[in-house]
Amino acid sequence: MELTAGHIWVMVASAFVLLMTPGVAFFYGGMTRAKSTLNMMMMSFVAIGIVGVVWVLWGYSMSTGDGVVQLFGNPGNSFGMSNIIGTDSLITAGYGATFAIITVALISGAIADRAKFSAWCVFVPIWVTVVYCPLAFMVWGGGLLGPDGAIGKAVGTAIDFAGGTVVHINAGIAGLILALIIGKRRGFGTDPNHRPHNVPYAMLGAALLWFGWFGFNGGAASSAEQGGLIWINTMVAPAAAMLAWIIVERIRDGRPTSLGAASGVVAGLVAITPACANVSPLGAIAIGILSGIGSCIAIGWKFKLGYDDSLDVVGVHLVSGVIGTLAIGFFALQEKGAGGGLFYGGGFAQLWSQFVACVFSIVFSGVLTFIIGYAIHKTIGFRVSVEDEERGVDLSEHAETAYVFTGVNTGGRFDSHHSLTHKPAQVKESASV
Repeated sequence: MELTAGHIWVMVASAFVLLMTPGVAFFYGGMTRAKSTLNMMMMSFVAIGIVGVVWVLWGYSMSTGDGVVQLFGNPGNSFGMSNIIGTDSLITAGYGATFAIITVALISGAIADRAKFSAWCVFVPIWVTVVYCPLAFMVWGGGLLGPDGAIGKAVGTAIDFAGGTVVHINAGIAGLILALIIGKRRGFGTDPNHRPHNVPYAMLGAALLWFGWFGFNGGAASSAEQGGLIWINTMVAPAAAMLAWIIVERIRDGRPTSLGAASGVVAGLVAITPACANVSPLGAIAIGILSGIGSCIAIGWKFKLGYDDSLDVVGVHLVSGVIGTLAIGFFALQEKGAGGGLFYGGGFAQLWSQFVACVFSIVFSGVLTFIIGYAIHKTIGFRVSVEDEERGVDLSEHAETAYVFTGVNTGGRFDSHHSLTHKPAQVKESASV
């Protein structure tokens, strides 16, 4: 089979999306405390390793092909992908793998500073098998929520071009459930040291995410016209969300912040993901503004409601994922004179479909994540000890530190900790902010 421009673009887009997971590592690594930086980044990197192998063995099979009661594909259909060698299906299989990888990585931010790395490594393959692959099949693989599925036929097919339900709502609700199971960090809401230690890292991560998102949204474009619309929408929605976020900060807090700008970009990217091929650029601006405002306000919920979502996975991915998915019901363009959102003469039909898809994704992911997370927490334990949390999960889980401070007057901002070899004399001070 001849290698076409379309094949090449999907391969390039897949590389873009794979780069997003190291982008998440930098984004989350900068937002956490210095003594948890490497652990945070390792949670993203190990997701690439685990999910990559699972995807080849059975994950791809479960997300496509012949379904089992419309819930998931037969795991044995393409086990090891041996039956698609020599076909262009390998290209789309690789593209799908990068989506599964980043979805898992996104969850990790909700449990920063306090999760056992070993427990995370157990959680990842189970969750991607039991939660991600079935939901991907139900939305994109011809399952329950698709046009031929039971729910799709009953309420209409929801639009999710690149992962509002499958990726962001899925990861956001999973992060919330794990945060509730594991519990709050020591000093949550009272300790001033629970703050981002390296904002430039976070901004670099956001930049890598924005770059990769053009492949995330645009990889499945079926025409030049559609690809152009996706590109513009992926540019303008996060731009509008960033402006909306920093304006809210300016009104509420008196000044805009760089971390707010980076978070606004990510919120806008999340919100435009399901809608990128189905709304106009003006609609994308509106969605960006709504997500920037909504997520900026939502990140404060954890303090009011008492759950410790360390790096705002809920406030950004769940909230903006819901905003973007529901917004399609208002802003979807008509296709060939039929359908469309409420503002384009389509009535409430598409909005109802989008609402049902949101609710189904939240319930499906939430229930199964609770079962998986609770079982791990009650058996091998999901949380490090109080002592290990205090000295930092970089040391306790990896025997490493991201930074070594020697002979520096820290003004009391850094506590003393053991070095890599656990001999305090070798390192005078290391980070604890």
